[in-house]
Amino acid sequence: MSVPDKRSQGRPTLISWRRIDVVGLELLALSPVAERVSAESTVICLEDGGFRLDHAWELTSDWRALSLRVERHDADGHRTLTLERDGGGWRVDGQRRPDLDGASDPDLSVTPFCNTFVIRRIGASENASLTVDTAYVNGKDLTVARSRQRYDYQAPGRFRYIDLGLAAGFEADLQVDDHGIVTITSTSSSA
Repeated sequence: MSVPDKRSQGRPTLISWRRIDVVGLELLALSPVAERVSAESTVICLEDGGFRLDHAWELTSDWRALSLRVERHDADGHRTLTLERDGGGWRVDGQRRPDLDGASDPDLSVTPFCNTFVIRRIGASENASLTVDTAYVNGKDLTVARSRQRYDYQAPGRFRYIDLGLAAGFEADLQVDDHGIVTITSTSSSA
């Protein structure tokens, strides 16, 4: 798995993940677009009676989210959600959300893709750590709330994720490739 660069303009890199907590798969297409990166993905999962969740991202060249569009299809129908960066804050479905001011990026619950945004900002040195506030998007009901997370560098290609907000006590060990994209996740809960 590799991240596209200027030599692969127009050819997306495909990344796939298999859920280990429930039956589910994700296929993400990562593409460079001028000075930005775009990603489009589909998650299919049997959890909660089954659903399909499509998400599309527009990122800066240094992997900061500019926008996220989510569509969920399930037995209850079809719903959509959009987040757009608005200066130091976010608009959710076009409405300014002051409670999200200062949130670094969205964190969509159903994908490990979002972890890459923070991991790419952490230095690869002993005791490197970064705590961020995110605009947490619950993939089940498409609600958005502020949440705090910490990422600790463990060793080359290994990071520890610790939820300090909405799911306090949830922790995960993340293995990543050379571009900071999660390849393996193992989870635990402490509380």
